[in-house]
Formats: sequence, C-alpha cells, structure tokens
Amino acid sequence: MIEFVKCTSDYWEFVRQLRNDSRVQDGFIEQANITREQQTTYMNNNAKHYRIALVDSQPAGYVGVIDNDIRICTHPDFQGLGVGGFMLTAIMEEYPNAYGKVKIDNEASKKLFKSVGFTESFVIFTKKQNG
Repeated sequence: MIEFVKCTSDYWEFVRQLRNDSRVQDGFIEQANITREQQTTYMNNNAKHYRIALVDSQPAGYVGVIDNDIRICTHPDFQGLGVGGFMLTAIMEEYPNAYGKVKIDNEASKKLFKSVGFTESFVIFTKKQNG
C-alpha cells in the first residue's frame, strides 16, 4: 500500500539523503551535494510544497512543486513498483498546472512523466560547463 503524506521535519533527512544518493544523482538537472544546514534552510521555506510516498510505512520517495516545477525522486529500492506514477498523479491533484523539467538523457523520468499523461513540449539548450 502506498500512502501520500506531508513532508514534515521527520522526513527532511530522508529527502536530503535520497537527493545525495549517487544512484539517483545523475537524474537531477543541478548536481549538488546538499548539507544538513542547506536542507534545513530549504525545507523551512519549502516543505509545505513537498509530499512523501510511504510504502508499508517506509519512505519510498518524494515529490515537490516549486513555482509549478515538479521535483521528484523515488528511492532505488522502490523503483519499478509504481511509486513514481503514484506521486505524480497525486501531486497533480494539488498542482494541476505543474510541469516537469527532465534531462534529455533521463529516459526513466521521461517514461515516468509520459506514463501519467505528460507530453514533451520543448527542449532547453544550455552551454556545457567546463570541468
């Protein structure tokens, strides 16, 4: 059973650790190692826009919407079980005009968004950073 709960301070460290997990980090547009202090500051301002998916009472992923931009991540141990689709479907009930920015080579995220009815609208080009 999957539950959808508010992102209280009890889950902030889960979100931080998942965001920093090397198994999922390549999927994020911005690559960063988030400190506890940075997470606390960010969540103090934004936790109200985030939700946690629980599978059998265990945190399995998070989704948030900031300025209509969806941020989503499923823990690798729970990928392929429908958690991502559940989170996207549920968050769209709260934020019906939200959209997702997905890296062009992130096939898993593109498949996820398409599976719940999103379509590709445009491509953003950025200059590759040296180093």
